Amino acid sequence: MNGIKRLYLSLFFGKRFYRLLASIILLFIFSYGLPFLFEIGRILLMLFLPLCLLDWLILFLNRKSVTVQRNVPDRLSNGDENHIQLIIKNAYPFRVLLQLIDELPEQLQIRDFLIRDFLFPQDEKIIPYTIRPKERGEYVFGDIQAFIKSPFRLIVRRKTIPANQHVKVYPGFLLLRKFEFLAHITDPGNIGFKQVRKTGHSLEFEEIREYVAGDDIRSINWKATGRTGGQLMINNYTDEKSQQVYCIIDKGRVMKMPFEGLTLLDYAVHATLIISGVAISRQDKAGLITFADRAGDFIPANHRATQMNSIMNALYKLETRFPESDYAFLHSLIKIRIPQRSLLILFTNFESLNSLSRQLPYFRNIAKKHLLLVVFFENTSLRALASGEAENIERLYEKVIAEKFVLEKKAIVKELQRYGINALLTAPEKLTVDLVNKYLQIKARREI
Repeated sequence: MNGIKRLYLSLFFGKRFYRLLASIILLFIFSYGLPFLFEIGRILLMLFLPLCLLDWLILFLNRKSVTVQRNVPDRLSNGDENHIQLIIKNAYPFRVLLQLIDELPEQLQIRDFLIRDFLFPQDEKIIPYTIRPKERGEYVFGDIQAFIKSPFRLIVRRKTIPANQHVKVYPGFLLLRKFEFLAHITDPGNIGFKQVRKTGHSLEFEEIREYVAGDDIRSINWKATGRTGGQLMINNYTDEKSQQVYCIIDKGRVMKMPFEGLTLLDYAVHATLIISGVAISRQDKAGLITFADRAGDFIPANHRATQMNSIMNALYKLETRFPESDYAFLHSLIKIRIPQRSLLILFTNFESLNSLSRQLPYFRNIAKKHLLLVVFFENTSLRALASGEAENIERLYEKVIAEKFVLEKKAIVKELQRYGINALLTAPEKLTVDLVNKYLQIKARREI
């Protein structure tokens, strides 16, 4: 019974089957007025039925048919184009017309995925396609449905190929490759920020060089001097390069705002991953803090080889919360857990000076000991609305209100700068580039 059921569920009829059958039926109908059509219809029916049987036999009785294998990366990058391959092989001794339906994860919301192609006998093809996830988390790929037609195209065989696969979608790690070159730029963006070289007595040794007038005699290296036959040699020290860089992500409701299919939290997660990778490549230590109305993740700053994996796993299923974020808790956490002066990059969002004023005392206290960079987002829709022309009174009102909100954002930047707090106001799509450039400027100026 199970075999008959599987056969029944796998059997379909093609368009050509219905067209030929309809033509034969019409011949029989018209034969009431034209009797000679009856004989033609009978002959065609006698040819049609064996042809259908033959088509069924060559499709279903052949143990070797069509095989399909899906090649998916171990992990996918959120917000990026990810490449997937379908490896198809035709084991039939004749050419087949193949239609493939890959059961994609429900998060992608793709309902019209269909691949149609011809395969010659013993032919093998690799068919690539791309997907762009817009949510982090675990994605489930289902089975692959293959609909096979022989050259007759009367009968269609459906073959369900088990291909259930769970794949994790991580933050946009593919962008790391695009930003690797920034780790080696000494003049970020070629915008005139000269890297200042300081000489000091920190714990980081740089080189041994010849003594010149004015050097501190306490740094003379007597062993190296002895090997040179009398030429004084001196130890040269430089400011310690390995600084702590913490990315702090606000998971409150202000980060739930959508932009081009992603939330502000997603953009912050992508930027955190990139800036952490760039910081580690610059010999800095990268760490992570997430918070909302309660404690989130805390990864101490480090530059070990596994640090990026730890950060990526923490960002993997990060989600926003609806309550307002507790900045008093954040201030206490930083005070207790980060004793060393560090660069703190806070991803959040403010729409008005009133919303900033409630949190400003905490920012000022944090900035007393650390270099705080507050990153928040520009509303590009309002900016476009404010820059347009006003054709009527209603449009003029909209333009004035939009300009008010745009100016409010700029006022927030000035208010933070008034208290010596660094601020970065950027559009979501430019966040990563602007943040990397800002970090490299801070490094070039030796502000930490």
